[in-house]
Parts: sequence; C-alpha cells; structure tokens
Amino acid sequence: MRRTDVVASGGRLPAATAALATAMLVAAAAAWAAGGGAVDLPWAPSLDLRLHFRLDGLATVYVLLATGVGVAVFAFSSRYLPLHLQHQRRPQSDAVRFYGLLVLFMVAMVGLATAQDLVLLFVFWDLTAIASYFLIAYDRHEAESRWAALMALLVTGVSAVLLLIGALLLHAKYGTFSLPDLFERTRPSGTATLAAALIALAALAKSAQVPLHFWLPRAMAAPTPVSAYLHSAAMVAAGVLLIGRAYPLLEQSRLVLDGLIGVGVASMMVGGLLALTQDDLKRLLAYSTVSQYGYVVFLYGLGGRIAASAAAFYVLAHGISKSALFLTAGAVTEATGGRKRLSQLGGLARPLPVVAAGSAVAAATVAALPLTVGFFADELFFKAALERGTFFAAIAVCAAALTFAYLGRFWVGVFLGSRSAASGRLPRAMVLPVACLGGLAVVGGVVPSPVAQLAGEAGEASVLAPAAVSVAYHLDLRAENVMALAAWAGGAAVLLGSGRLQGILTSFARVGVRVGPERLYDSIVAALNRVSDAVHDLEVRDLRTRVSAVLVPAGALVVAGLLATPTAAAYVMGDVYVRDIGLLLALLLVIACALGVTAARQHLTLALALATVGYGLAAVYAFFGAPDVALVAVLVESVFALLLLGVFSLLPPAVLRREARLSTRRGRRWRDPLVAVISGCVAFLLAWGALSRPTPDEGVAAQQTELAPAAHANDVVTAILADFRALDTLVEVTVVAVAFAGVASLLRRGRLR
Repeated sequence: MRRTDVVASGGRLPAATAALATAMLVAAAAAWAAGGGAVDLPWAPSLDLRLHFRLDGLATVYVLLATGVGVAVFAFSSRYLPLHLQHQRRPQSDAVRFYGLLVLFMVAMVGLATAQDLVLLFVFWDLTAIASYFLIAYDRHEAESRWAALMALLVTGVSAVLLLIGALLLHAKYGTFSLPDLFERTRPSGTATLAAALIALAALAKSAQVPLHFWLPRAMAAPTPVSAYLHSAAMVAAGVLLIGRAYPLLEQSRLVLDGLIGVGVASMMVGGLLALTQDDLKRLLAYSTVSQYGYVVFLYGLGGRIAASAAAFYVLAHGISKSALFLTAGAVTEATGGRKRLSQLGGLARPLPVVAAGSAVAAATVAALPLTVGFFADELFFKAALERGTFFAAIAVCAAALTFAYLGRFWVGVFLGSRSAASGRLPRAMVLPVACLGGLAVVGGVVPSPVAQLAGEAGEASVLAPAAVSVAYHLDLRAENVMALAAWAGGAAVLLGSGRLQGILTSFARVGVRVGPERLYDSIVAALNRVSDAVHDLEVRDLRTRVSAVLVPAGALVVAGLLATPTAAAYVMGDVYVRDIGLLLALLLVIACALGVTAARQHLTLALALATVGYGLAAVYAFFGAPDVALVAVLVESVFALLLLGVFSLLPPAVLRREARLSTRRGRRWRDPLVAVISGCVAFLLAWGALSRPTPDEGVAAQQTELAPAAHANDVVTAILADFRALDTLVEVTVVAVAFAGVASLLRRGRLR
C-alpha cells in the first residue's frame, strides 16, 4: 500500500471518536458556564455506596483537559495510526481496538474527575490503569511494549490498593465513603493521617513521582498519540487530581504535606536533570513530565489557597503544551523516516514551519515565557513558594531554570542548526493539532482570565474556601518577575553549558540505573517470578497438591482473620435444659460416627457410618424445628448411601480387599490427624463465633414478603426460584454454551489434540 493510500484511509472511526470527544468537551464547557451540576443516585445502599458525580471547578479542569486534548489526539491519530500500522505491516483493522481503548480511557478519566465517592474513585482509577495497560502494549508483538505495559500496570495498579485501604480505614472510623461527608466528619487523628498517607502514595505513583517515576519513560514504547494523551494530559494527571480531590483530608496532617514537598522537590530536580541527559525525544519529554508534575505536588505540599489554585492552573498549562510537544515528536519522527533522537535531527524549522512554530509556543509555555499561559502558571508558582519563605522560592527558581534548559535543548536540537535528516511532507491532520494546541497556549497568555477563573474554582474545591486567582502582566521588579528573570537566565546558562555538563549528568544517570528504583523493581519482579515458578512446579505435581494449593492459603487467610478479630463477647455459652437431651444425643451420635469413619477399614462399615452421620444431622435439623430440611437431608443421604453401596457392589471383591489392607505411610500417621484436628478446631471456633452473634431485631424477611408481589410472585420462595435461581441457571447455561462453542471451533480447525 502506498503512503498516499494509507493516509487517505482514515475511515469513519477517527471522525466518530473525535466528534464524541468534541461533544463531551462542549457539554463540559457549557455545564461549567451554567454553574456545574451533580448526579447522586443509590448504587449499593447496604454498603453505603452511591453513584455521586459533581462537575465542580476541579472536575472541570480535568474533564476539559481530557476531552480537549482528546480531540487533538484523535485528529492526529487519524493520519498517524494508518502510517504506524503500515510501518509494522499490521492490518488497518487494528485501529478499532486503538480507538476503542482511547475512548474507554477518556470516559474513565471523566468519571474519575467527577466522582465524589472514594469507592467510585477507585473503580475509575483502576479502569484508567487497565485501559492504559492495553494502550501502552498496543504494539504487543514488541517485547519492549509488553514489558513497559506490565511495569506501568504493576506500579500504578498495585499502588491503587493503597487508595482502597485508605478508603476502608476512613469508612471504618467515620462510617462513609462520601468525600463531602468525610470532609465534614474527619478530624486530625492517627487513622486520618495513615489514610491520607496511603491515598497520597497511590496518587504519587500514578503521577510518576520519585521514586516511582521509572515506569513513565518506559511507557514511551507506546505509540505517540498514547504518550501525548495518557502521559501528558490524562493518566499522570489523575494522580494530582486525586491529591486535589482529597486535599481536605491530606492537609489535616502536616507530615503528609511535608512528604508532598519532599517528593515534589525530588521529582522536579531528578526529572529535570535526567531530561538533560536524554537523546530520545519521547524519553526526554517523559522525564520533563516527571519534573513538571513535581511542580504540582510541590504546590499542594506548600498548602494554602494560592498553592491549590496554582496547581490547577499549572495542570491546565502543562497538559495543553506537553501534549503538543509529544505530538511534535511523533510528527518529526514520521517526517524524517523514523528518526527519534536529538543527535539524528536538526534544521527542521524550514521544512516543517507550522510544526516548528506550534512546538515553539508549547515549549515557551512550559518554560513560562511571556505571552503564553505558562507565564502566569509560573507567576502563581513563584508566589506560592514565596509565601513559605526564601528557601522554597530558591527551589522554585532552580526548577524553573532546569525546565527552560531541557525544553530549550529539545526545540533547538530538533528545529535549529544544520539539517541532518531529509524531511517529507506531513498530512495536515498531523500538523494542525500541534498548531491548535500552541494557539490555545497563546490565547491563554493574552486572555488569561477564563483560565484564572477556572483555576480559582478548582482551588476552592480543594481547600473548601474561596480561592480567587488574579493574574496580569506587571512591568516592574516585583519578586515574582525577578524570580522569572533569574530562572530564564539560569536556564539559558545551563543550556549553553550543557555540553560541558554532559559527563556529570551522564554519571548521575548511570548511578540511577545501577542502584535506582527501577533496579529494585526488576529484582522484585524476578524474585516473584522464581517463587511463582517454584509454586507452579509444586502445584502441578498431582491432584492432591493442586487442591492443597487452594485450600492451604485459604485456611491460612481464615486463621489470620480469626486471630486479628477481637474475641470479646464473641463466644457465648448457651444454657442446656432437660428438653435438649435428644438434641445432645443426636450430636453425640454424629460425632461418634464421624470418628468411626476415620477408623473404618471395611467398605460396608464406612458407607453405613457415613450414612449415619447424615441421618444424625437430619435429626438435629428436626430438633431445631426444621422438619422440611430434615426430610430433604434424609432423602439426599439415602440416595447417596444407595449409590455408594451400588458402586461398591460393582467393584471386584479383590480390589476392595486390597484397599482395605492398605496401611497409612509413617509420615502421614501423625500429619493427617494433626491437620484434621486443627482444621476442625478452626471451623468450630468460626461456627461458634457466628452463632454467638445476637439475632437482629429487624430482619429482611418482612421486607422480602412485601416485595414479593412486585416480582409477580405470591410468596418469597416463588420469587427466589423464578428470578434468582432462574438467572443463575441462565448464566450457567450460557457458560456451558460458550464452552461448547469454543470446543466446536477448535475441533473444526483441527487445533484440539
């Protein structure tokens, strides 16, 4: 297929997805202009779960970012993806999965931004992790993509468990998952601090903050649109979104906020220094993303209304500009025939003037130059740092200088200097998104009031207090302007001297590779693989070990739960009356027969003892006033006893005699009884504790009886049999039908051996 044919084969799917993103963008903007809105519906009332969504200022920031950048990414992908699939000799039909996953991620991000319930947040949080896993591994035939996707899933997915644990801790203490209710009820305490720290850790892992930053550069194995969307404006933004959403919980602990400051400073510096060492375009931008989101985490750690509003302002400015830079990297790589390293590029401003101009504005936005929205983002950043003191202001200037240096290195290395690579023409759909995103950055720099208003409302949602933002150009030597001038001068000095610093920076990067967190991650994964292999080899040895592999861990978890559960008033000894003699005799009969089963050698004795255990339990049911259950137990026990005797009658007598003479191996004579005694004691304690719980005064029986006519049934039993059991049977039949269809397909293709 020729290049022109591939470019022309966009199809309807890209247009449909771009239209969907546009519709969501317009709807979100209109709803925000109208004052926002909320939806609050019951989800699982018995578990205190609700489908509670609210489009407040904070949610609007991330919804507009997810949908707005989504429009640009979908438009870019309409021409990029056909070429990408052609280069890899893959069918164009693979585009369906790509767009489906991008739409799924966009919807999940919108749900995450608007959720007002911690469990609901967790659901959408994991949904973004799953969608990102498949998007990063879109080129699944490449080992690097698969490994990068697994790394991203493990770091961001496993850390999501911390979010769930934090939510459960808060619910256990305050009785709700609702964030507005938690904000009202929560007071500084050890539980609140622990829960806040767990939530913050989950957020930091998602935002690729040091030391959990290493997954983001690896994720650059994904196609460029994925990097531009997930790793600049959406997925990594989800982490700081969680910090902003749960900020009223986090700010109650100075320890948690100080931790955010430390992580933010480390991320700004480590990400910035490593960006200066990178030759690969996307990895350079990835490390810059680590550094830039360090700004946001640092701001939340500083605390206060200005910092919260500045964080939202910075997220908007960064998302618009960084996505444009990622798209620039993809466009340049496509135009130069696959070159993606700074050392292979240069002088592309003339053959790619629109891309050069759009990316120049985007780089200037992140570097906070005037006439871009990034200038005001840094102004607020400097102002928040100044409020905490000179030391924090100095850190802010150093971080801004690093940003200027590595983004200047990116743009100068690609577009200035002598041409080192031939450049072909790019489709318009790969050029216009870069230009449009750059244009938005300029509009925000000239008319910053809408962005400032939105950032103020986002800050208000985080600190639960008015947080108005006022930005404007001031031609004077106020502290923020002096800090900006110092940052530009320092950044220019670092950029000009970067060649002399490469040796030191490279040594710094090598140390990180040898003893950094990625090395620890690799070691842990390798160790887990070895343990998994050993357990697998043990498990598949025979049926006994397969069953043990399930029952032993399950038993260990039950014992752990039993030991961790408070036992005060958990075990109650009931009174025994004369009328209970029949019940006690029936129980003694069951115990005696159960012990007799373990000692019986003859098969007839074994069958009769088992049947007597069943009949004894039937008698127990009868004494407890359940004659219907007792009759069913007698019927079932009789059928099974007859079947067992029938099977014994069909077996050769010699086989039965040989089996009866078998002796237990010496190693199992004590092991098996010991395991049986321990298991029985644990089961006895669990049953005793459950039966010792007082019966609720109000059960659900009356409510179910009242609701039976609504299910078109005369009684509860009919409703259960007709609705729940019928539905269960339908599911079982469906599973069997799917299994038969799969077997038939394999038989037809001759693949079943």
